[in-house]
Amino acid sequence: MRKRIVITGIGVVTPIGIGNAEFTKALKEGKSGASSIEYFDTSAYATRFAAVVKNFEPEKFIEKKKIKKMAKFTQFGFAAAKMAVEDSGLDLFKEDLSRIGIITGTGIGGLDIIEEEEQVLLAKGPRRVSPFLIPMIITNMLPGEIAINYGFTGPNYAVTSACASANHAIGDALRLLRDGDTDVIISGGSESAIVPLGLAGFCSMKALSQRNDDPKTASRPFDKNRDGFVMGEGAGIVVLETLEHALNRGARIYAELAGYGASDDAYHITAPDPEGKAAIFAMEKSINDAGVSKDEVDYINAHGTSTALNDKTETFAIKKVFGDKAYKIPVSSTKSMTGHLLGGAAGVELAATVIGMREGFIPPTINYETPDPDCDLDYVPNKIREQQITCAISNSLGFGGHNATIVIKKYVK
Repeated sequence: MRKRIVITGIGVVTPIGIGNAEFTKALKEGKSGASSIEYFDTSAYATRFAAVVKNFEPEKFIEKKKIKKMAKFTQFGFAAAKMAVEDSGLDLFKEDLSRIGIITGTGIGGLDIIEEEEQVLLAKGPRRVSPFLIPMIITNMLPGEIAINYGFTGPNYAVTSACASANHAIGDALRLLRDGDTDVIISGGSESAIVPLGLAGFCSMKALSQRNDDPKTASRPFDKNRDGFVMGEGAGIVVLETLEHALNRGARIYAELAGYGASDDAYHITAPDPEGKAAIFAMEKSINDAGVSKDEVDYINAHGTSTALNDKTETFAIKKVFGDKAYKIPVSSTKSMTGHLLGGAAGVELAATVIGMREGFIPPTINYETPDPDCDLDYVPNKIREQQITCAISNSLGFGGHNATIVIKKYVK
């Protein structure tokens, strides 16, 4: 029989809260993390706001001497991983550390360090560039640093597939655990690209909302008047383990990670295929992989970026997968609150889905005001819905046409 995989720990660093308690409270309140950018001059930018992590104190999670050797995406992910491991109750003195792996996703990596060291190079020459430049910017340094900290010697690598990165990492972890390669995998995603170069790049693409006068209402997935996504940053990390391992150590189980499907549009470097064929395939594949029927799915955490094409295409794909039942399934986008965490998005969205499943509520899509005829599903507008979730899917659709869907089920013995 195929091994069952469960979620036993959660850690988050987000624009609406750090740690599970603060994050849960913000989800229930429908809080927006968007605000004007204060730490660099944005006066020349078309978009002057983002969803930035606030009140993050890295020294609470990381040795002081190591902080300066970590890009911010690594700091965020490292902190989230520490919280997840602590939340899981793993007794590392009793664990075989060779049976614990780490697989994380990020879309961009250490863009903040690239930008800083480029300025050093131009101003002071190549000999003054930090010897830690390369280790800080590479995407695999997050799982590497976590492994070094704990001594975990199991499978360890990073996944980079734009906005689908974290879901691909989680899906890979699911497969390795099922295959018996290891007992525990720490997985999810992290991102921090809200720096002058990152903001300029997305502004030039015309991908971002320009609601500079009211940032908190800017991320409005599925709303007719949406005008682009809001850049976010942070990390969402979970502890995954085989059910057998979790039961043997008496772990508290949040939920079961049941299925995974992946595909690619093979259509365009940024725009989704308007027919959504590959997104449909990823959802279908994940549901089949989970061994559940479509009638069992009672919540969808949408990719829901608040861009015109994504929201329309994702809605179309959901209707193609579920038929008339699509109109009866609550669909929400937590990006309306957190902004779009790019490669870290799916990790935070898995955390939100699992927390909602455990506590009996569906996170809302805030800022939803004007219905769009092309987006005509139940988007759980503006406030949470108290409702039990027994089976959910979470979608990620990335630049390059990358699609990844995971299925989460309420744990039943």
